[in-house]
Amino acid sequence: MTSLLPPSTARSSTSVGHDLAHRRPLVLVATLGGAAAALGPLLVCLALGVVGWFLTDAGAHGSTGDGLRVGAWAWLLGHGSGIRVEGVPVTAVPLGLTLVSAWTVWRLGLRVGDSVSGHGPDADRIADGERDWTVPVAAGLLAAGYVVVAVVTCVLATDTGSGVATGRVVGWSLLLCLGLGAPAVAVGSGRAAIWAAVVPPVLRLALPACRLVLLGWLAVAAAAFLVALVLDLGTAANVLSQLHTDAGAATLLVLVSLLVVPNAVAFAGSYLLGPGFSVGAGTLVSPTAVVLGPLPMFPLLAALPDAGPPPAWTAYLAVLPALVAAVAVARHHRLVPADGWGEAVARGLAAGVLAGIAFGLLAGLAGGAVGPGRMRDVGPFELDVALHAITAFGVGGLVGALATTWWQRRSAAVAD
Repeated sequence: MTSLLPPSTARSSTSVGHDLAHRRPLVLVATLGGAAAALGPLLVCLALGVVGWFLTDAGAHGSTGDGLRVGAWAWLLGHGSGIRVEGVPVTAVPLGLTLVSAWTVWRLGLRVGDSVSGHGPDADRIADGERDWTVPVAAGLLAAGYVVVAVVTCVLATDTGSGVATGRVVGWSLLLCLGLGAPAVAVGSGRAAIWAAVVPPVLRLALPACRLVLLGWLAVAAAAFLVALVLDLGTAANVLSQLHTDAGAATLLVLVSLLVVPNAVAFAGSYLLGPGFSVGAGTLVSPTAVVLGPLPMFPLLAALPDAGPPPAWTAYLAVLPALVAAVAVARHHRLVPADGWGEAVARGLAAGVLAGIAFGLLAGLAGGAVGPGRMRDVGPFELDVALHAITAFGVGGLVGALATTWWQRRSAAVAD
């Protein structure tokens, strides 16, 4: 029957159906999307809290409400809340939970952006200078829905002496939604591709290279951590045996260990960069010196090097960050060659410096207080780590860009 209609009528019917699929109610979709992004990981944490309550003494102590509260505390810890355990402040953030929340915000942001992409002016009108408020409004509403869930969780999970910092939870929630949710909405709605045209070409091309440098360094740091842990796996097993835990408690300890593996990767990356990290006040773990004291019984600490002067070969680790950055930038320049030496220098430096800043921020988030006394000071030396990362990645990115540009020009000259 559609073929019997006039051509203009058939086109309008199709466009209306397609437009309705991308013009869902913006306020409702964005707000519910933000709430869903918060509730997804929260419900998983609540379920795990109840499971943990059953695994611990078969639920003989406390009630299911206690298990739910512990699950809520875990979710809040992933949002930087910090808590008090028997009066002792714990401010370290399990970055595994934070990454799960970040991934959920990104995925929901993409879906929200696609659902509201039909609102506002089209690409031609935006190019003509017409203002488009679709992404800012949707991102703001997504953040509002997320923050509401976070605040309600803080209120319900807070009891006497818990020490939940609602202000920090709100701040971390806004950081997740505006730092990841807003770009996801822009990408899902197609606005990001339009706005990218006004970004300077050097910066636009440096960002993918920066991503390669950062991912490459995190992969190297993760490999270093896993190798160190495997080489001393017997110590980690001894920790579990000395704690005399049953199967349920051992399962929970393993789960907690998995949640802080991203923290351990940030620690390993800080070690490889040179400044290292501390595992308590007055301690130092770096390629040039290892000073340790009494340590808590935690399996992942088996990956720490032995105290005392490190082996001579650790001095050569200083070249590793620049090498990783050079390889990552060279790989990107092979795919997208630079037009000239100036562009190669700018892109290589920008990629390395941005990657160094990003890793410095990650190192700053990885530490915090994990117990009383000397354990109030645990984490990378973030300022020194950031400076070393910016320098090493910047130099490596510059060398990789120049070397690749020279090789491409030489190959082109030989071919001619």
